[in-house]
Amino acid sequence: MKLYSPTTISEVRKKHGFHFSKSLGQNFLTDKNIIDKIIEKSMIGKEDLVIEIGPGIGVLTAAAAEAAGKVIAIEIDRNLIPILRETLDDYDNIEIINNDVLKIDFASLLEQNEQINGQKRESVRIIGNLPYYITTPIIMKILEDRVKADSITIMLQKEVADRIKAQPGSKTYGALSVAVQYYCTVAHVASAPKEIFVPQPKVDSTVIRLDVRKEKPVILSSEETFFAVVKAGFGQRRKTLLNSLTGIYGLTKDEVAVVMATAGIDPVRRAETLSLEEFAALANTIRAER
Repeated sequence: MKLYSPTTISEVRKKHGFHFSKSLGQNFLTDKNIIDKIIEKSMIGKEDLVIEIGPGIGVLTAAAAEAAGKVIAIEIDRNLIPILRETLDDYDNIEIINNDVLKIDFASLLEQNEQINGQKRESVRIIGNLPYYITTPIIMKILEDRVKADSITIMLQKEVADRIKAQPGSKTYGALSVAVQYYCTVAHVASAPKEIFVPQPKVDSTVIRLDVRKEKPVILSSEETFFAVVKAGFGQRRKTLLNSLTGIYGLTKDEVAVVMATAGIDPVRRAETLSLEEFAALANTIRAER
């Protein structure tokens, strides 16, 4: 069964009386080339555990099951559960969980799946076609919870992907760019025009792979201070860092000026021009002053 075929999707919907949910951001992928590329670039192996977020009717799930040792598909829409059990009935290495991914205890889930087919699992790969409305919270939960995944290959709104990939000095560079790049390296996998989805969304998508860093790119005295500085800096991105950081941890403008001089950063610069290394230097200096 070609689950990615618009005809198949239509037939499955009619059979089960399924209606797309706008509130859940449901858009099903219909391009086999993109599906194949996601599986290939995810580097899934036979001893790997794959966790899929938002399987829909199982288009990507089935392809992942062909390559992986085991696939755990997390689907929030209970109306899709009976459909998934039917469309994926041929596979004995798929577990379907009806839950909100933001409520999933990943540490417990991975502990329960330390072995694949009687062997210690090799890697954990996370994949998914993420709903636009909740993309950032999902990504940050995985990263901030320190989920022991090797990579995260996800389809997301092009605009958000551009923000994640952005480099210092660009208009799209922001707090999300810094946060994700602190935890991961970012690779472009594929472009996905809106025409290859059912129903068709209003914007194009992009597939990216986030390779979780084994070692962080900068040495921090405090991650809390680092992210507080990043948030404050981009919170008023039109202002200079001298102004946007005034008040952080109770520091006066004069004290911020001293901190910036010590960190070797011109106070008239704006957050969008700072690299991860410069944010780290600034945060470490503020931490030392505190």
